[in-house]
Amino acid sequence: MKLIRFWKPYDVLTQFTDPEGRATLADYITLPEVYAAGRLDRDSEGLLLLTDSGRISHRLTDPKFAHPRTYWAQVERIPSEAALALLRAGVDLKDGRTRPAQAILLDGELDLPERPVPIRYRKQVPTAWLQLTLTEGRNRQVRRMTAAVGHPTLRLVRWAIGGITLAGLQPGEWQEVAPELAREILGVR
Repeated sequence: MKLIRFWKPYDVLTQFTDPEGRATLADYITLPEVYAAGRLDRDSEGLLLLTDSGRISHRLTDPKFAHPRTYWAQVERIPSEAALALLRAGVDLKDGRTRPAQAILLDGELDLPERPVPIRYRKQVPTAWLQLTLTEGRNRQVRRMTAAVGHPTLRLVRWAIGGITLAGLQPGEWQEVAPELAREILGVR
């Protein structure tokens, strides 16, 4: 069993081929027979897990296992406690109400590598960083949730899935997770 933690850079597709020639996982991951267990949008960055195990992939992607996923979202304006309370309670989206999320307003700037394409900067509009932990993975969910409470996401980085984080990696880098650690963190025997 192999489990790889990878820092997916901005503007990279979560697939190994693209007929349009855009950047894909194949530009970074050369191991045979590993596949992404989940997705990150092209305009999102951060932790992506890849595995050669169908069992682990199923455990990571099946909603019934509700693995916590932690994101750092840079949003427009400084969210109020009321906006954070809405995120914590669950937000009504077009496809239904989200599960409650952990939502924390972080202090200051995060120590993240610069993105190759800078975020939209507006002199009169401050930005803030939120840490959101979700237990579901709907399409573009973090972006839709922050927009629904009046704070559109400008930059989105997935920091962790369960106890596996990006710590020690830079964009485009990957590292194999020790099998015993992967089993322990993911609850797979």
